[in-house]
Amino acid sequence: MNSIIHLLPDHVANQIAAGEVVQRPASVVKELLENAVDAQATSITLLVKEGGKTLIQVIDNGSGMGDTDARLSFERHATSKINSAEDLFRLHTKGFRGEALASIAAVSHVEMKTKTEDEDLGSHLIIEGSSVVQQEPCVTPVGTSIAVKNLFFNIPARRNFLKSTTVEQKHVIDEFQRVALVHPSVAFKLIHNGSELFNLPAANHRQRIVGVMGAKTNEKLVPVKEETDLIKLTGFVGKPEFAKKSRGEQFFFVNDRFIKHPYLHHAVSSAFEGLLKDKAYPSYFLYLQVNPQSIDINIHPTKTEVKFDNEHAIYSILRSSVKHSLGQFNVAPVLDFNKDSSMETEYGLHKAKAKIPSIDVDRNFNPFESETKFGKAARPAGASPSRSTANWESLYTEILEDKEDLMDIEVESEQISPSLFQGQATPYQTSGTFQLQRKYIITSTKSEMLIIDQHRAHFRILYEELLKNITAQPALSQQLLFPLKLQLNTIEIRVFKVLKESLINAGFSISEFGEDFVKINGIPNRLPESETSILLDQLLSDFENDIPDSGFDQTDRLAKSLAQSMAIKNGTLLQKEEQTELVNLLFSCKEPMLTPLNRLVFVKQSAADFDKKFM
Repeated sequence: MNSIIHLLPDHVANQIAAGEVVQRPASVVKELLENAVDAQATSITLLVKEGGKTLIQVIDNGSGMGDTDARLSFERHATSKINSAEDLFRLHTKGFRGEALASIAAVSHVEMKTKTEDEDLGSHLIIEGSSVVQQEPCVTPVGTSIAVKNLFFNIPARRNFLKSTTVEQKHVIDEFQRVALVHPSVAFKLIHNGSELFNLPAANHRQRIVGVMGAKTNEKLVPVKEETDLIKLTGFVGKPEFAKKSRGEQFFFVNDRFIKHPYLHHAVSSAFEGLLKDKAYPSYFLYLQVNPQSIDINIHPTKTEVKFDNEHAIYSILRSSVKHSLGQFNVAPVLDFNKDSSMETEYGLHKAKAKIPSIDVDRNFNPFESETKFGKAARPAGASPSRSTANWESLYTEILEDKEDLMDIEVESEQISPSLFQGQATPYQTSGTFQLQRKYIITSTKSEMLIIDQHRAHFRILYEELLKNITAQPALSQQLLFPLKLQLNTIEIRVFKVLKESLINAGFSISEFGEDFVKINGIPNRLPESETSILLDQLLSDFENDIPDSGFDQTDRLAKSLAQSMAIKNGTLLQKEEQTELVNLLFSCKEPMLTPLNRLVFVKQSAADFDKKFM
């Protein structure tokens, strides 16, 4: 009988193994950066083109490799980190399984130049699809330079699954940040398509966080520090008032390795209990040092998940430490949060006897006398000082005279806020409206009653209006008396530049771009100035993970994000005119029944439905 089981060729086995390690360009970035850190480099430069699909190059000044090591580094399961299985539980380095370079070389064109400090010449290797094309001596600085080109050139199906350049660039930046945040003593630089996105000098942890996340991050950070026999905890958490709607700024590092751990995340979230708004997520940058033998980091191919021996104890320590830091820096409320210093007793008088208060009564006081021993009796402004008030009827005369004087006084009129809804809409034939629970607009037609969700209705109205403004007829902008300056990080600046033209058509006036700020001179007419920063923060969060290529997808998402943020919230009191205008504008829309997110805007109740309920 013929055997049906056979051994796979080496190049096929390498490509299959590469599928676990190399999922996208960001996976290559992670492995190469970690190798550079393990090589004791003090300066690392990352060059990327087209989100890593064309080129990923990492240049470091680390220890480098000799000829033999340079060639062996691309063999499967070749590593200098471990010698036995027991070494897996004594790891202090990043990579250890010896699969990274072999997997990368199996699906790309790799060129490496490396040199040690003891040698005069370095080694130059060119590998294509696991095959060594060239190896020769070369002149190169101490350290290693690895260039990965044309990723997945020999697996077209995998290459077709890669996302747009913008999306892949975002994933590359994420991996770069994770390595840079945990190694502040190493200088990092990231250059994408010739533009320098990050240039981070060697610093401490707080400076590195500010360098990566932007200058505005510094005021948000609250330090956390705790040391026990089980764990050493350092790092920072964000103040509750700066919590975001997304989970972008949440980092756990265990033994200088980025991890994802839902259980520990819950510990931090529970420490913020009662301090955050609904659907808001705290920021944190927490560094944990534990005994390597008490964790297992080899449970996931990307090594972003770890297993602790004593998770419950670490959970308790983490939760209490964060809670203590929030209270210590007066972020969390304490029992005496309403303490008034004027009510406290001075230290020098804390043993003095209490002074008994005395009451003086003027038994000769008569309120109907025009003069008292204290002087003239109190009288309204404008009253004649010689007029006697003995006759009580004269009090009315004085009041009428005072009223005539007050009519001549000019007072500043209250500024009337503009109507919530503007523009002309086709009247929808209804028999009146009223608001229920400041959430629903109830109106009726000849045959049925409509219950309209006011937030969703306004969402639909603004969405269609913004689509029209962005694509066809730019909206008017209200100029700000004082320009609004937003402090942003590198990723947020990139989002703003991509969306700049669409934002201008939507009604924003952007006057200046800096390395870490944007200056806005004008905002859309219907947007209150006080809510501009909140709206733009939400917009950046919506586009943080994915920016569609220019076209309808980008315009559609931008219109949805702006419309949802600008729409009136449930709980807002609407006047009768505003309710009617909302209904008229809604039924002037192309799709009044559904929101842009395909949720119902209103429901109908016919007279027959009510008849059934009374049967």
